[in-house]
Amino acid sequence: MSDDYQRRSYGDTPVGFGSKPGVVVVDFMVAFTDPQYPLGGAPLVMRAFDNTVKLLDVARRYNVPVASCNTAYMNAREMPYWKISAVRDTFLHDHPSAPIDPRVHDPAYDLTVCKKGPSIFFNTGVAEYFNKERVDTVIVTGCNTSGCIRATAVDSFSYRYRTIVPEDCVGDIEEGPHHDNLRDIGRRYVDVSDLSTVLAYFEDWRKQNAA
Repeated sequence: MSDDYQRRSYGDTPVGFGSKPGVVVVDFMVAFTDPQYPLGGAPLVMRAFDNTVKLLDVARRYNVPVASCNTAYMNAREMPYWKISAVRDTFLHDHPSAPIDPRVHDPAYDLTVCKKGPSIFFNTGVAEYFNKERVDTVIVTGCNTSGCIRATAVDSFSYRYRTIVPEDCVGDIEEGPHHDNLRDIGRRYVDVSDLSTVLAYFEDWRKQNAA
């Protein structure tokens, strides 16, 4: 963080972990995880995918609420004005790359939604689900950091959740936008953390609730 931001008090108050976690899994669709598709297989995204699989294994074992999403449309007419031709060509309900990658998805456990905008919270019912579950701390995973992860993090903040973004559980196409956006939201809205810290929080939370 630059000295000028620090002098103006950006990032000087941590968010911290609260009393109950929930996890959002943003857009780990086949379109992003299978390299045969134009958006698929970016190394940072695949690192995030592998780490999120580990995080979710613990979260589901400990009964942490999970919300997972893809982004898909009936046709171009339903879409917003995307500037990415690969999105316009493949983010369609009947396209083979549209489903959530089954390696990260448990449809019998997760609240599963199909979002139409960048944020998993936008017009989806995820916030209502978390409120019913008394979640106060949202762990954000998925892709891409500079797009849907950032939008999700801002909405999570706006809903007054403590918002934690483990750096190694989110990914982007390039390292620059990945780190730049994490640094920026970390100054304002979220705590940027890592997988091991979040898993330790899950363990502490489990022990407290088992007592």
